[in-house]
Amino acid sequence: MADLGKTLLFFGLVLAALGLVLVLAGRTNLPIGRLPGDLVYRGKHAVFYFPLATSILLSVVLSLIFYVIAKIRH
Repeated sequence: MADLGKTLLFFGLVLAALGLVLVLAGRTNLPIGRLPGDLVYRGKHAVFYFPLATSILLSVVLSLIFYVIAKIRH
């Protein structure tokens, strides 16, 4: 049961750190979420937003981070 508690605490800290990064990134003028390639459709009664370019950029950055972590661990 202690292992489950440690795991939940770890994921809670990671989630809090991610939230802090997002809050701080929102205060800068970085165009995250407004990159060329992010699709926005504004209809009469609805708005559809699909951050395609932001998703690809985030995927590449996270892949590089995990690659470096894996290389360091081995």
